[in-house]
Amino acid sequence: MMLCSPLLSAIPGLRHAFFTRDGGVSDGIYAGLNGGLNGGLGSNDDPVNIRENRRRMADAMGVGPEHLLCAHQVHSPDAVVATGPWQGPARPKADAIVTRAEGLAIGITAADCGPILLVDANARVIGAAHAGWKGALTGVVESTIDAMEQLGAERNRIVAAIGPLIRQPSYEVGGEFVERFIEHDADNTMFFIPAERDGHAMFDLAGFVRMRLENAGVLMIDDLGIDTYSDARFYSYRRSVHRKEPDYGRHVHAIVLKG
Repeated sequence: MMLCSPLLSAIPGLRHAFFTRDGGVSDGIYAGLNGGLNGGLGSNDDPVNIRENRRRMADAMGVGPEHLLCAHQVHSPDAVVATGPWQGPARPKADAIVTRAEGLAIGITAADCGPILLVDANARVIGAAHAGWKGALTGVVESTIDAMEQLGAERNRIVAAIGPLIRQPSYEVGGEFVERFIEHDADNTMFFIPAERDGHAMFDLAGFVRMRLENAGVLMIDDLGIDTYSDARFYSYRRSVHRKEPDYGRHVHAIVLKG
């Protein structure tokens, strides 16, 4: 049902999870072993199934369903501070959440993009960031760390874990994609290797995210090294496209300060 980071697991007073697709109630294209654990509010899955899946994930995090928070993700660099459950039905549009509130599980949803969970154990500040290529390029890593520092964290004390995401052997991109990254910084060429198709390349999203963390001053980094595309335990947007499936599930990856 879930995987954990050894680095984060060693920190007292903290609970976290990178959830797989297994252990829920969804079926069909959302199925997993013992039922599909699709947490994607934006998917076409039955809302009743999604609510039950999210209730199970909240239970695993040791919180009530209303205390498992995800933002309305828009592939932005924006981070928001959570002090309690969202007020009203609308979720803030952002791609990272930070908090110092105990018993408030903050999470992100993903199905190939990079989930990052962060903590400064001394300051008791946590963060969760959704780093797809666009968010990673435009600064979601840096925004998350800045927001954590505003709550009292210090970046040299932050521990970060990079969860399951699409890895370089599975992530083929076109020439315009490569040019966009190189125009931003010529050193970004290190994150591309030639693909079999002319004019295409394979992109190392995990390496790029790790570099952004390191350049921002975060040096204690755990990478689970899992490829969502090739590992059937995980939902993958790109795999669903290649299989011509009508939709895909989303994972929730979350972190909470235990009271």
